[in-house]
Amino acid sequence: MRVLVWNEFRHEKTKPEVAKVYPDGIHGAIAGFLQSEQVEVMTATLDEEEHGLTEEVLERTDVLLWWGHVAHDEVQDEIIARVHKRVLEGMGLIVLHSGHFSKIFKRLMGTTCDLKWRVADERERLWVVDPSHPIVDGIGEYIELEKEEMYGEHFDIPAPDQLIFVSWFEGGEIFRSGCTYQRGKGRIFYFRPGHETYPTYHNPKIQRVIKNAVDWVKPEFGIATNYGKAEPLESISSKELK
Repeated sequence: MRVLVWNEFRHEKTKPEVAKVYPDGIHGAIAGFLQSEQVEVMTATLDEEEHGLTEEVLERTDVLLWWGHVAHDEVQDEIIARVHKRVLEGMGLIVLHSGHFSKIFKRLMGTTCDLKWRVADERERLWVVDPSHPIVDGIGEYIELEKEEMYGEHFDIPAPDQLIFVSWFEGGEIFRSGCTYQRGKGRIFYFRPGHETYPTYHNPKIQRVIKNAVDWVKPEFGIATNYGKAEPLESISSKELK
């Protein structure tokens, strides 16, 4: 399986407190725990040519993970169209944290994807509300995070195909933090936690969820690109209209 981790890679360059938590970038941290004998992991960032999302790279990508925050508008529309097409063909997509406001997620959802937020070092408890789902295999009843950014309802997204996590925050809000969708042949998972100043992606349970999600969103039967005129599998006899 071939996985591509995409990250803006801006905070790590401009904020020492972020670089301290993620010295190799958020993409580097995620790629590090995903790499295995069964998974080939690549990374790409905003400032690379074509944002690192060339036709050739996407053609060899089974699952794309997306983390963005301050530079959503800098992502070129033609690149988003390329990613969108690939998702519809079957590429899995995992959108992390503030990637909810990315062009690709908003295009796939067809809504504003707006929400309430607050950065106040709050405790977050992610409750598993669908314990039978493969994404939460090995997680238990909940995940407890000592500090995270608060996201609150209303979250302007379509009703999820499956709701996996609901978060409770110390300030009292709740949030739909783990949602799945199907668009075309592609599976999508949105996973909320992951503010850049907190070591969320070093948490073993968060890592387990992302690993499970990669396995769940991957294309089961390959990525379909052979649309168009179809030749018949068998000969078609002529029929007289009566």
